[in-house]
Amino acid sequence: MSEASNFYRHLKELFGTDPGRGRRRTDRADRRDSRNASQPFDPGREPHGLGRLMDSLADELGWNSPLAKSELMAAWSEVVGEETAKHSDPVGVEGGVLTVRCDSTSWATQLRIMRGELLLHIERRYPDAGVESIRFLGPDVPTWKRGPRSVPGRGPRDTYG
Repeated sequence: MSEASNFYRHLKELFGTDPGRGRRRTDRADRRDSRNASQPFDPGREPHGLGRLMDSLADELGWNSPLAKSELMAAWSEVVGEETAKHSDPVGVEGGVLTVRCDSTSWATQLRIMRGELLLHIERRYPDAGVESIRFLGPDVPTWKRGPRSVPGRGPRDTYG
């Protein structure tokens, strides 16, 4: 037999009786595909939520603590309430201490009184953040105790009589 007839038989086997009419599958090809193809409800084919996949990725890479810290910072108004959030801003978490800057010393004092309640709420809602303590800072005010021209003594009070 010639190469052309072998080639024609091969095409006929693949595509059916007439190579120009389109593909017709053989029984052997159907059996091969049915063994390898998965069915819609086979085990392991159920969809996974994106949230669960992201959580497992964060666990693998050790991102839980930084993500929890940033979530705490972003949701500060939900943690302390709208009115309190207007007068206080979280600065960051370093060494287990959450630092919060307040608009005035009275707001800082009020939040210091609420420290235990806030810590409990933060630990329940963001346990991976690692917040062990909260430090409340008042507004920045000038100080005369440090600097290039400071001298020991009572400071500016001793010039007023």
